[in-house]
Amino acid sequence: MPFISKKGFAMPESPIRKLVPYAELAIEAGKEVIHLNIGQPDIQTPEVALEAIRNIDRTVIEYSHSAGYISYRKGLAEYYKENDIIVDSGQIIVTNGGSEAIMFAMMTCFNADDEVIVPEPFYANYNGFALEAQVNLRPITTHISQAYKLPPIEKFRELITPRTRGIIICNPGNPTGYLYTPEELETLKQIVLENDLFLIADEVYREFCYDGRTHRSILSLEGLDKHSIVVDSVSKRYSMCGARVGALVCKNPEVIKTAMKFAQARLSPPTFGQIASEAALKTPRSYFEDVAEEYVQRRDVLVNGLNAIEGVTCPMPGGAFYAMAELPVDSAEKFCAWILEHFEFKGATVMMAPGEGFYATKGLGLREVRLAYVLEIPKLKFAVEILEKALEAYPGKLDRVSIEAESDGLA
Repeated sequence: MPFISKKGFAMPESPIRKLVPYAELAIEAGKEVIHLNIGQPDIQTPEVALEAIRNIDRTVIEYSHSAGYISYRKGLAEYYKENDIIVDSGQIIVTNGGSEAIMFAMMTCFNADDEVIVPEPFYANYNGFALEAQVNLRPITTHISQAYKLPPIEKFRELITPRTRGIIICNPGNPTGYLYTPEELETLKQIVLENDLFLIADEVYREFCYDGRTHRSILSLEGLDKHSIVVDSVSKRYSMCGARVGALVCKNPEVIKTAMKFAQARLSPPTFGQIASEAALKTPRSYFEDVAEEYVQRRDVLVNGLNAIEGVTCPMPGGAFYAMAELPVDSAEKFCAWILEHFEFKGATVMMAPGEGFYATKGLGLREVRLAYVLEIPKLKFAVEILEKALEAYPGKLDRVSIEAESDGLA
């Protein structure tokens, strides 16, 4: 029997999807499963995009240019201009989702065994992408007690080695919902210029910033044209996750030229997805204002509800539609499996993503979970009620003394 590759064995499971078998069994048992584990919004896709798909009039579904249809790239350039990002169509490569854009960026900019600094917790699939690209992630830890604020510049300097080639951020953040301040972006700029690094920013949630705060792209930072790469996607902006259309955006011509080789190797991004995405560019601004207002209401219901449960800590996110919460349990992963397999309240249970998978540092996030507030408010209220009841019944619940001892490193 042939052997499976070492890379295949090392490839991490997605913490977002690894508990799916438990959820499937819960559904088979007649339970309603409230999915807070995955960022699949129930917000309606803009009608203009749906109409474009309904009214396709083609006799051949052809390849597009490897960089994507030029009409779509020109439309994206206009969209970015409206967001204070000045690029042209030649500085954009359309990708199969934001995931492919991250892979293209890693394979373009980094050699095997190069090191890339990433604030943790981070989007869990970065671990898998780094393994595929043979890149070593060097985590810089942010803490729930500080609402995941970026560490001071000295902490970054401590991680710089001769193999350091870049920094990756997600802004606003997945899984924390953290929105970087202008001062933090300037700090990153300083580190990047001091050490001649690439800065890759996953900016797919730029439309969703709350409490009067706004998003600033790294492509608008002066002096970083050769260093900055933005990863983008239509998935969350237009509630079009299944379209699988993203983009790599960069003003460095060598990066674009090299990334195009990888784009050509996979032939082209999806035709139907690009048709829908190009049409979605005509979405009125009011759509995003309404969606952001809805997410704020959902955020407040979920986060305030969680913080009202004894022993639960959940910082208030500044953007995106995720929240990280620390639970009074022995293991978040065990609790997430237990609540699906052994618990129900009023015929329902909740699915969450265990926090450990969003860290690179072993032993961190063991009591944290990521929750996506992508469902209507009554569902979120019900989910909070279920979680409160589940924590009361969970056999591995920790008391306050145990939690404090663990925090002090004594447990």
